[in-house]
Amino acid sequence: MKIVRLRVALTAFLLTTSPCLADDVLGTWSRDNGAVHVKFDTCGDAICGNIAWLKPGADTKAKVGQRLFFDMRPDGTNSWTGKAVNPDNGSIYSGKMFIEGSTLSTSGCIIGGLICKSANWRRVP
Repeated sequence: MKIVRLRVALTAFLLTTSPCLADDVLGTWSRDNGAVHVKFDTCGDAICGNIAWLKPGADTKAKVGQRLFFDMRPDGTNSWTGKAVNPDNGSIYSGKMFIEGSTLSTSGCIIGGLICKSANWRRVP
């Protein structure tokens, strides 16, 4: 009986310690240039973002299903940090993302923040 109680308590604890405000970012987002949609979902105890759609004829090496964001973890209200990948050259960036209103902003930096890229996204209905 003690083992059952322990399992129930552990399950309840794990369910209540999931990523903070993760529901706010989960779903599909369209990049501001309209060339790509990324679907954010949970992967383990973090958030990941995979390419869900590419604009036909887009000049990119990216592929549908490719992971662009991974190991994104809560870092304050409506904010996450983790890793981002440039699909054109495979570079891995220190990634950040945050939601303000209906806009998701993402950024990634390499070489200690010397080179950074950013993009804005809108939720796909």
